[in-house]
Amino acid sequence: MLKGLGGLGGLGDMAKMVKAAQEMQGKLAELQEELARTTVTGEAGAGLVKVTATAKGDITGLDIDPLILVPSEKEVAEDLILAAVRDALHQGRLRTEQEMTRLATELGIPPGTKLPF
Repeated sequence: MLKGLGGLGGLGDMAKMVKAAQEMQGKLAELQEELARTTVTGEAGAGLVKVTATAKGDITGLDIDPLILVPSEKEVAEDLILAAVRDALHQGRLRTEQEMTRLATELGIPPGTKLPF
C-alpha cells in the first residue's frame, strides 16, 4: 500500500511499530485480567494461618486453624495473620514477575525491560 509513496516508505516501518505496540497493549491487558483471576496462597506458622489473594494483591480469603484462637495467644495470631498476608502478597508479586517475563519473551522484548505495570 505504501510502496507507491517513493521516499515515504519509512511509514511502513512506523505502521509496523504502531501495530506491534497495539498488540503488546492488548497482551498486557489480557495479562492484567489473567493476574486478577490468578490466586496465590501465603502461609505462616507452618500453615496455621493461610491467606488467599489474587496475583494483583487483592486479599480474597483467610483460613485460621482453631488451635491459635486462644485469647492468651492473640498477639501470636495477629503476627501470624500479618506474616501470611505478606507472604500472599509476595507470592502474587512473584507470579506477576514470572508472567511479565513470559510475555516479554513472547513479544521479543529484551530480558530485564520493565513493562508498564
